[in-house]
Amino acid sequence: MGADIEITGRLVAAARNLIGVNVDVFARAAGLPVDLVNRIEASGSARVNSEQQAIALHRACEHFGVVVLDERDGMGAGVRLKFTRQDVKQILRLEGEGGIVASDGNP
Repeated sequence: MGADIEITGRLVAAARNLIGVNVDVFARAAGLPVDLVNRIEASGSARVNSEQQAIALHRACEHFGVVVLDERDGMGAGVRLKFTRQDVKQILRLEGEGGIVASDGNP
């Protein structure tokens, strides 16, 4: 996901709600002050004009596995999870296999 996709306060709020993290956690992942993220979310559909802030917000979305979708094909912008339902099932299956957790020596 590139920072070339415009991001708005509504998209930031939607991303946070989708992954279920509070503003403090999201702001920390973005490397931005909490009050700034609150102001961005409060701005609603206004675009984030600072390229550095937009990059930081995209980075936080990527960190949590959220993809920001731009407007295309007659549809509005939005957010979605990076993994498909099938991917999630596979991850849960692998995580639920049990056994002793130990380092395998691989980097």
